[in-house]
Amino acid sequence: MKTDIQNRDDLSLLVHTFYAKIRSNTEIGHFFNQTITDWDSHLEKLTDFWENNLFAVRKYFGNPLPAHVEVDEKFHNTVNPDVFGLWLNLWFETLEELFEGENVELLKRRARKMGTFLMISIYENRSRNHSALKTQTNI
Repeated sequence: MKTDIQNRDDLSLLVHTFYAKIRSNTEIGHFFNQTITDWDSHLEKLTDFWENNLFAVRKYFGNPLPAHVEVDEKFHNTVNPDVFGLWLNLWFETLEELFEGENVELLKRRARKMGTFLMISIYENRSRNHSALKTQTNI
């Protein structure tokens, strides 16, 4: 019988299970596998992020936006809505496989908002970089 997400151990299970799927995914796994060098540390940081997000436990103090912009630049601006859509589908799938309840639905909504924010921010960064490049070549 499934239960709702109740604590850090539940979130750790979610994060580890989810990123095992991400890493083995042929469409988006390369973004992660070619960027993350210390998976244990990264998974711990992501568990901190979601614990802070869901339970307001202040262990995560980072800013995920620069990291995502950097990945997009590293992969020549190929991070697109399809990438975020697949990420989100795998997130929903993993949540539903492992848990049920109010916190599951909350994490779905928050992940959807976060993905939208990150994608918009990546596109804004591309636009700024494109404008700066145009300005430099016109000088």
